[in-house]
Amino acid sequence: MARPLAHSGPQFSDFKPATFRGAPGFFRLGQTAANSWWLLTPEDEPVLLRAVAGVNRHGRAGPPPVRRSAYALTVESLYDPASPAAWEKSTAARLHTWGVDTLGPWTDPGLVDRGFYFTMPADFVHARIPTLHGPGLRVPDVFDPRWPEAAQAHAAALAAPWRGRRELVGWFTDDSLGWGETAGSPVSLLQSCLSLEPAFAAYHAAWEFLLASHGGTLEALARRWGVNLLHREHLRQLTRENRPLTQPAFAADARAFGHEFARRYFSETARALRAADPGRLVLGCRFAEPPPPGVRDACAWPDLDAVSWRLRAGAGFSAQADAASGSMPQWITGGGLTHADFRRLPVRDGTGPTRLERLLRANREGLVAACRDPRTVGIEWAHWADGGDDAPPFGAGLVHADDHEAVEHTELLSHLHARARRLHSQAEGSR
Repeated sequence: MARPLAHSGPQFSDFKPATFRGAPGFFRLGQTAANSWWLLTPEDEPVLLRAVAGVNRHGRAGPPPVRRSAYALTVESLYDPASPAAWEKSTAARLHTWGVDTLGPWTDPGLVDRGFYFTMPADFVHARIPTLHGPGLRVPDVFDPRWPEAAQAHAAALAAPWRGRRELVGWFTDDSLGWGETAGSPVSLLQSCLSLEPAFAAYHAAWEFLLASHGGTLEALARRWGVNLLHREHLRQLTRENRPLTQPAFAADARAFGHEFARRYFSETARALRAADPGRLVLGCRFAEPPPPGVRDACAWPDLDAVSWRLRAGAGFSAQADAASGSMPQWITGGGLTHADFRRLPVRDGTGPTRLERLLRANREGLVAACRDPRTVGIEWAHWADGGDDAPPFGAGLVHADDHEAVEHTELLSHLHARARRLHSQAEGSR
């Protein structure tokens, strides 16, 4: 099992007993008297964990692609496929050198026993019930009457091999679900559900949710919202055109429905995981975008022990954290940058910092701010290897497709990891 670096920080006696989440002998969460959250190892040592996701032979998050990546081809050429231990040994040594103590989702299983803690994705979106799809929408149909049973069966099958493993920090319920109201797809979860086909339980639940509270007719709803809505197909057409209803009365209904939807999701996923793997932490659904207010409102203990969300370099850290986690402990995902981030930045005239310099600085500032925030309990770099969309002068991985170290990232990561605990100790009492 990995051991954290010895730096200044709280002692076990500094924690408020009433704040502990999790079970003794496993990873737990706790808050100090100075109101800073920390993870505690199974030996009750406070830690701020430092993770990398997607450490596997194809190099990125998720299952291996149908077409092998350039990194996968490199691994095959450099390491004997019949002897997987060679790649595992080399990769583990690199990660330890950079101060990594935890392996995130989509990690090669052979690395787990090489001195690391690890987290696991549960992927409840693949439970045996329908998934809802639409503009910015990708969530299980939690109103389906089979949802509780499907969640229980899914968690039981997934958790069985890991039950009792002390190195396992906790479970993420899903990754990058679509809850609506994103920058590119402003349609709300409620409007999307109202626009589904009648075969989905969420369609009927959304209409019943509204009609039972607001007069029982579409005409009454239209008056409440202040819109000209003649029939349900009219609303469906607006959704197809990605045209959101934005009136204040509709926004209030959307927030209430989003809260109820998310409450059903978080309560059932937590119940299923804790039945399948008792005592383990539930670390949230890895928000890829700031969640809508109603969904964020439902992110609460005891259904969740912590909230996980993706850091956007260059955006204000505190505003992102407040929008995603509120006062909850938080696991920061998405550390690092992508070539798409590089392309989006405008070129500046004159002799000021280049796009590459600005991105690297913004990434450093975001990760340092994450460590300094008293809610943070773990930080995670998003990519092990460069992907097919990466190109000079910028890649997202800690190693390039040719397996050479990406020193522009690893130097930053090593420096940050070496002082992460000290930075977090300085956050004591800052909120």
